[in-house]
Amino acid sequence: MGKIAFVFSGQGAQKAGMGKDFYENNASVKELFARAEEIRPGTLQQCFEGTAEELKITENTQPCLYLADIAAAIALREEGIVPEAVAGFSLGEIPALAFAGAYSPEDGFRLACARGAAMGKAAKEHPASMVAVMKMENAQVEALAEKYPNVFPVNYNGPGQLVVAGKKDELDSFGKDVKEAGGRCLPVAVGGGFHSPFMDEASQEFAEALKAVDVKQPEMTVYSNYTTKPYTAEVRDLMEKQINHSLRWQESIENMAADGFDTFIEVGVGTTLKKLISRILPDSKVYAVSNMEEARQVAEEVR
Repeated sequence: MGKIAFVFSGQGAQKAGMGKDFYENNASVKELFARAEEIRPGTLQQCFEGTAEELKITENTQPCLYLADIAAAIALREEGIVPEAVAGFSLGEIPALAFAGAYSPEDGFRLACARGAAMGKAAKEHPASMVAVMKMENAQVEALAEKYPNVFPVNYNGPGQLVVAGKKDELDSFGKDVKEAGGRCLPVAVGGGFHSPFMDEASQEFAEALKAVDVKQPEMTVYSNYTTKPYTAEVRDLMEKQINHSLRWQESIENMAADGFDTFIEVGVGTTLKKLISRILPDSKVYAVSNMEEARQVAEEVR
């Protein structure tokens, strides 16, 4: 076996009950969740019982998903599995950096709250949606998007899957172009046009929030969505730019593989990243952990 990496789930994976099993069965997680509830009252109710509509609201999604992600990572670490590197998909980069020691878990929660608020505000001011384009080459999707001033390729997820953000009327026309070209569009369960120029103001607002937090060089290698390579000393700068620039997940995972990583464990909610990585690196070992039973089973297998 090569090196192990944790990958932290991103927005769109959220669902009611996330993090609850860790909260009920892990003392460290319960303590962190209690502190988070003091910082943002009502968060645990949203995590454990929120409706799909409530959890789709960016201001709610990001704090809740942050807790679910880091809870799974903490549980795995207490089962004896310590990764050599981490990466996070969009919002997932916030708990990944916290887990890697760039700031405290509590400050990470504060940052998730600030990021969600900033992105939610920008989404209201610049209404947009996101769709995943399937069964087409990236260059084809990019060429179709160029026809529209407000459609942007944003998430380079994996082979045959590129997410675009755009204004609704232009996305509708773009979708027809995709269908005529033999592709398929699927809506993404998020509340705005993330990782695009629609988020420029959110990036600036988040930069201000970062000034209030003690942010340092991570103690563990963290691969950046923005550069696709390990974080440098410019942690704040990369965190800001991640919000309004393309997310290059496939290239990040390929760079991790080139650096010797062949075992990936998705921590948080669902199996979205597990599926993407399995397509990007068919020969890799990929797992997903979203409850204590899975944490114990994966720990046993990886050992």
